[in-house]
Amino acid sequence: MSTILPINVEDLLYCRGVESERVEFKASWNAATTGPQVLRTVCAFANDFHNLNGGYVVIGVGERDAHARLPPVGMSPAALAAAQRWIRGNCSRLDPPYAPILSPERIGDRHVLAVWAPASDMRPHRAPDAQGGPSRFWIRLGAETVDAERRSDLARRLIEQTARVPWDDRLARAAPVEALRATRVREFLRDVGSGLLAEPDDLEVYRRMRLTAPLNKHEAPRNAALLFFANDPLDWFRGAKIELAQFAADRGGDVQQEQTFGGGLLDQVRGCLQCLENTVVLQLRKPVDRPEAVRWTSYPAVALREALVNAVYHRSYDVDQPEPVKVHVYPSRIEIVSYPGPVPGIEREDLAPNVDSPRPAPARNRRIGEFLKEVGLAEGRLSGLPKIFEAMAANGSPPPVFHFDAQRTFFQATLPAHPEYVAVSALRDAAQLRALGDIDAARRRIESTLATSADSAHTAALRRELQALGP
Repeated sequence: MSTILPINVEDLLYCRGVESERVEFKASWNAATTGPQVLRTVCAFANDFHNLNGGYVVIGVGERDAHARLPPVGMSPAALAAAQRWIRGNCSRLDPPYAPILSPERIGDRHVLAVWAPASDMRPHRAPDAQGGPSRFWIRLGAETVDAERRSDLARRLIEQTARVPWDDRLARAAPVEALRATRVREFLRDVGSGLLAEPDDLEVYRRMRLTAPLNKHEAPRNAALLFFANDPLDWFRGAKIELAQFAADRGGDVQQEQTFGGGLLDQVRGCLQCLENTVVLQLRKPVDRPEAVRWTSYPAVALREALVNAVYHRSYDVDQPEPVKVHVYPSRIEIVSYPGPVPGIEREDLAPNVDSPRPAPARNRRIGEFLKEVGLAEGRLSGLPKIFEAMAANGSPPPVFHFDAQRTFFQATLPAHPEYVAVSALRDAAQLRALGDIDAARRRIESTLATSADSAHTAALRRELQALGP
């Protein structure tokens, strides 16, 4: 049995690389009861209210506490065939009609049916009501399929999304399908463990992954496909890169290092993360007043990853946005800037620590986020910023700062360095400057650190160094 899913079926069951709200489990198949439920959920996924690129219904797997109950119940071959016939036939009753992708799967010795319902380019869709009334608009709110027409604001927002396909899921009309590199696509499938790797026809792989679609009797790639799987996305999108600059001091300091990360988005993120992680300092200090050692890093790896991936995920790559993601490394902080700012609906208070329920707003890029999540780089919906706050606090670092202007032209994430790292790096830099005979620069380096840094175990050493440098 050959899978046609773009991800590994076990990852789907454990909701790895796909949010749990995008997966619904059904223990068994019954055309009279399960069928209408599946039809409404398929309709909701196709409507893709939050631009997450639809979702999956897995039949033959029970659910307990919002998790798959394993081993699966499974389906008989007869039930598997009947479910596929019913779903295909009744999805034509959706208004407008919609065809999900049906993939019979084996989990051990059990048969299950995965129903993949990607976001529709013809949304919004209606499906019959549970009580046999008129068809209704259905959407997903969290892990629930709900009737959008019970709340006029939800129905209105859904209708406003009509024909508003996110930019990354649109066709790149000027690009040939040959711009995609099959080796890159297959490396991605290998990374996520997809059974599509066994498909020998590259064009068929592209179609099943929804990387391409028909356009005037030929295949054209989607924008997200070019961003991930072209040799150089810069051939098509001017700002599709990451620029990193490391400064010797604050904004007026000399640039010590500049580096540009190009290629596919995965290569960009992985390359930039590797560069940042190479600069991370790990320190173990044994305080004199207690037996436990104090461990800290200049920047926690989780916070670096989440902040960078968030910038790559949520920025715009449209032709009108030529600016790259910019990473500025200063002695006391790292700033990551992307363009433009957050989508309407996200406000400054949503970026504060301890926000229990950030307001749901449609994502700018549904396919970019999906690819990043499938390889484990991006977190689930609305969970990235809390992880940054948690990682910084656990490391003993000051909290991160997230900022955007009133016009939403940019978004900046600032990760302050650990206070002790700031002090240690200032002492190191001052020693180098003094060795070079630049006493004034060494003094300014220490003075600026004392003026802006919180107290640390090295504050006394900073003051001694300043005194040794003289007036």
